[in-house]
Amino acid sequence: MSVRILVIAGSTRTAALSKKLAGAAVRSAGQAGASATFVDLRDFPMPLYDGDLEAAGGLPEQALRLRQLMQQHAALLIATPEYNSSIPAVLKNALDWLSRPHAAEPGVSPYSNKVAGLLSSSPGALGGLRGLVHLRQILQNVGCLVITEQFALGNAGSAFAADGSLVDARQAEGVATVVRRLIDVTARLAA
Repeated sequence: MSVRILVIAGSTRTAALSKKLAGAAVRSAGQAGASATFVDLRDFPMPLYDGDLEAAGGLPEQALRLRQLMQQHAALLIATPEYNSSIPAVLKNALDWLSRPHAAEPGVSPYSNKVAGLLSSSPGALGGLRGLVHLRQILQNVGCLVITEQFALGNAGSAFAADGSLVDARQAEGVATVVRRLIDVTARLAA
């Protein structure tokens, strides 16, 4: 059985470093025998979470689409930039909408029994490491099993080749280590 991983890039910017890192993770997942689906949050525009909007109309259509896609995957891998020592608002907003109840399902059901892996990227030396602390806390709070291994890509502005691969073999191995561990834990829990 091939593990299905939903790979979400935490930024909507067209040339975002987190999108490049997510792309590297998708390639790494394929090389490790998993099936990976890339999600660009630009394709899932949602209003800022507002309880009044939810009460009036339920979950937005794009939140329902992403929720359904997430439920079709056993694992979640998020590649995020770091904004002011945390995660971007667009990523937090998507995670918040997905945590809301829908129909007869509790809000956290898309996260239930989900194994998650974390990657970050930044032009700075720390590679977005501080944002991963917040992302880990959010995902654990909604019920994900977040693997211990994580990878922060520092100096990410110069880390990618023209084809989107990581130039440095150690950095590529850092991503591959997270991906392999995510696949391993997910497969073991499913067995």
